[in-house]
Amino acid sequence: MSSDNATVNTLASAQALAATHYENFPVASWLCPPRLRPPIAAIYAFARTADDLADEGDATPARRLADLAAYRQDLHACAQSLAVGTRWSSVFLPLQQAIHAHQLPVPLLDDLLSAFVQDVEKTANGAGYADRTELLDYCRRSANPVGRLLLHLYGIADPQALQRSDAICTALQLINFWQDLSQDLPRGRFYLTEADCARFGVTRQDLRAGQVTPSIQHLIADSTDWANATMQQGLPLVHQLPGRIGWELRLVVQGGLRTLRKVQAQQGGNLHTRLKLTKRDLPTLLWQAIRM
Repeated sequence: MSSDNATVNTLASAQALAATHYENFPVASWLCPPRLRPPIAAIYAFARTADDLADEGDATPARRLADLAAYRQDLHACAQSLAVGTRWSSVFLPLQQAIHAHQLPVPLLDDLLSAFVQDVEKTANGAGYADRTELLDYCRRSANPVGRLLLHLYGIADPQALQRSDAICTALQLINFWQDLSQDLPRGRFYLTEADCARFGVTRQDLRAGQVTPSIQHLIADSTDWANATMQQGLPLVHQLPGRIGWELRLVVQGGLRTLRKVQAQQGGNLHTRLKLTKRDLPTLLWQAIRM
């Protein structure tokens, strides 16, 4: 297969995968330089496929963990230019090209898998997160690697840029948690920390019951304020990054903030309904991105 055909197939696969999943951010969009679209698509396909192994379908926890272990083996095999299995070859062959062409840091990809494994284990055990420190450690592995991988592709390694990227990625992960309460709680996933719940006098049983009380409203409002404050820490990055990547980041950030405002306006209704962005939000996102 020629490199041009491989590029087209990689992008097509990632776009097809994205089409079956709602995302709050663009995937290898036209704002990305053409030379970076294939590696970005390969990273997306890797992360999305692993995430699906962790929580889509009706597989048992043991099956999910076994699949993620096999997936990790293929990751390290492709990083060492060894043969990978046929099951996920459409993921790992493009990723292998990206790893070697761009010297992608494999530990960042491995961190994503460790977060997915943790999700499976915590859900199987009915466990939550004790406090924000523990939840932030999860975000460090489940979200922050994506931003760092993108900065790596753009040749940006400045410590301040990395720190701001981490803040934005963590904020996006937190926003996703609060957006998805109506889906996560029935699945036994608890991202509202035990310490925060105790602070507002809310129990897991209260959350499962789905009755929106003043205590739950205050808990969710405080959690969304935390996400917003975290995002604000990273906002200067949009001015630090030049050209297309800066504009791409502006849209990602504004998408997250727009979603957060929708969740805040629900005043606890996110226990029942998952709101998401639509085409009607696009003019507002563009306007806010320009004004940043």
